[in-house]
Amino acid sequence: MVEKKHGFQIFAHVIMIFIAFCSVAPFILLLSSSFTDDAALSVYGYSFFPPKFSTDAYDYLFTSSSAIFNAYGISAIVTVCGTICNLTLTTLYAYPLSRKDLPGRYFFAFFLFFTMLFSGGLVPSYIMWTQTFHIRNTLFALLIPNLLMSAFNVIMMRTYFTSNIPDAVIEAARIDGAGEFRILVGIVLPMATPILATLCLLVGLAYWNDWQNGLYYLTDNKLFSIQVLLQNIQRSLDALKQSAQAGGSVNVSTADLPSNSVRMAITVMGVLPIMIIYPFLQRFFVKGIAIGAVKG
Repeated sequence: MVEKKHGFQIFAHVIMIFIAFCSVAPFILLLSSSFTDDAALSVYGYSFFPPKFSTDAYDYLFTSSSAIFNAYGISAIVTVCGTICNLTLTTLYAYPLSRKDLPGRYFFAFFLFFTMLFSGGLVPSYIMWTQTFHIRNTLFALLIPNLLMSAFNVIMMRTYFTSNIPDAVIEAARIDGAGEFRILVGIVLPMATPILATLCLLVGLAYWNDWQNGLYYLTDNKLFSIQVLLQNIQRSLDALKQSAQAGGSVNVSTADLPSNSVRMAITVMGVLPIMIIYPFLQRFFVKGIAIGAVKG
């Protein structure tokens, strides 16, 4: 019986190792391709082992290193500030909705749910943000539109509060004289660490990967986030190659541009910070998703 159980554990470990490799393999291939010579990449295709090692893609990207580091700084500031603001607003909306004694609870819940089904559309939103709130070419353009609060996140957090914060704990705190704000900060939030970490990761990913707001509302390249800047670099590179080919005069400098490997390098630079942070939040992420979205 012991040998049979030991054999099953070995088989399960082999399966899990294979699944883990399948999950990591695309990123390894991406990283390897970003360090492959562009000509070799065109001839031999993508490989886990570069047929010819080259840093031309990164050299091309870092020709304007000051812009890269500035864009990383903008993305970091927007991600941190946006995540804090989003979690604050989400918590302040979700906690009252989780209390059954809230007056008008169903109205506020319907008002929240309604925003998940209908929106004003791109053009009215653009007019509102640029002509009424005047966020064009400001950092608020990367912070506010579409990302400041999500109805899905509010529902997830409300479900977690309802399912995992016992009413008896809150009632005991009220008997001891604690107000609602103290109950929220001192009791509810410490018990809601998994859902807070989960939403922190989801919201942080949304802010870090956002490029649409920068595309719509920014023209000042000093305010570009890393995603917007890398996208502009890719567009400029593609336009340069296409114009040279259309004109029939491909000079040496244009022909040597790493158009294929630079796409891989752009992706690596965009995803690497998230790959570094994610392992520290993974256990909270899994637990928060399971409890906040399924239970109750």
